[in-house]
Amino acid sequence: MAAGRDLYEVLGVARTAGQGEIQRAYRKLARAYHPDVNSDPEAEERFKEISAAYDVLSDPELRRRYDAFGPDFRQVPEGVDPETWARARAGRGAAGAGARRGWTGTGDEGVWFSTSGPGAEGIDLEDVFGDLFGAAGRGRSGWGPIPGADQEAELEVTLEEAYAGGRRSLTVGGPGGRRTLDVTIPAGVAEGQRIRLAGQGGGGSEGAPAGDLYLVVRIAPHPRYRVQGRDLHVDLPLTPWEAALGASVAVDTPAGEAKVKVLPGTSSGRRLRLRGRGLPNPRGTPGDLYAEAKITVPSRLSAEERRLFQELAAASTFDPRRTR
Repeated sequence: MAAGRDLYEVLGVARTAGQGEIQRAYRKLARAYHPDVNSDPEAEERFKEISAAYDVLSDPELRRRYDAFGPDFRQVPEGVDPETWARARAGRGAAGAGARRGWTGTGDEGVWFSTSGPGAEGIDLEDVFGDLFGAAGRGRSGWGPIPGADQEAELEVTLEEAYAGGRRSLTVGGPGGRRTLDVTIPAGVAEGQRIRLAGQGGGGSEGAPAGDLYLVVRIAPHPRYRVQGRDLHVDLPLTPWEAALGASVAVDTPAGEAKVKVLPGTSSGRRLRLRGRGLPNPRGTPGDLYAEAKITVPSRLSAEERRLFQELAAASTFDPRRTR
């Protein structure tokens, strides 16, 4: 996601939007930009941006923090007062984003800071924070304890794990060496969603807490299902007579077999919707499963089958190539 881009703008909703409106906007955009259906080279990045925005705005606690602290919300420690944060941020507005970052202050009266850019070397944190915290606001180093940086890694899961959840051992490496973490994959996790491992990111200085590790979910390709947001797509093979006459046929879903009604006159490409049979959603409406009709003929005909097909060919006036 482009740095600093407003998450509400990404989804095209107002800041006052309810959860239902946010979910509808996400599903519409996810369908439009999913790489499986959109060949535009930029579609995948746009899809990731949409998924990341939805991951925050669909979670009431993350949304509250984003509304309070903006794009820095993941770096602001718990317990910081939003008004104190806003005053300190306004005081350092000319410094820009950048190189010198840390936590200054004591207890609930501290604030996370970041200063850089032209002239940043001349910024006096005493001037910026002195009125708020006084001399006690600076730590032993003069900058205060610095929390560890948040880190990000990709986690590829199977569709079955995304549907039902599970546990996985993950080996990650860094300056401190390689380590193995036990990861709980929540049921209903979606492509692009982040799983937070608190305190597993970069280490902090002077006793400050470590950052968090965010695992960005990628759903591995599946031999049967195609994933689009929380919706699943699957091919539904039909015989010519089932398609022509209509039938009730079985279709596989991640939760087991389900029945779908095929209407008479169904052609290849027609999508049959099974509501709520896609990926579950712990915070809202589950996705749907779409079974796409694929009319299949026998590779070898018995003598009787050949006779009946020839009889049908002689009796029928139907021509699918005729312009309607």
